[in-house]
Amino acid sequence: MNKTELVNFVASEANLSQADAQRAVNALLQTIEQTLGEKGMVSLVGFGSFSVQKRSARSGRHPQTGETITIPATNVPVFKPGKALKEAVQQRKR
Repeated sequence: MNKTELVNFVASEANLSQADAQRAVNALLQTIEQTLGEKGMVSLVGFGSFSVQKRSARSGRHPQTGETITIPATNVPVFKPGKALKEAVQQRKR
């Protein structure tokens, strides 16, 4: 499912216009992005948690030259699914 399909699904499920659904989806994504940018955490009970994790600097190889390079430390977004989401996925899998 891509963003357009998500907006269409939200519009039909919540009985909203396409424009209202798009604003709602964009607001949700922007809020998550902004909160993570401030190194916060977004927790949706039953669904999961979005957080930021620090990845340490490490060495790697340049793929074209084979030269050893240092990959700088960075912050990466992480999603940890909640129990209800895990159970829903397992039930659909069967």
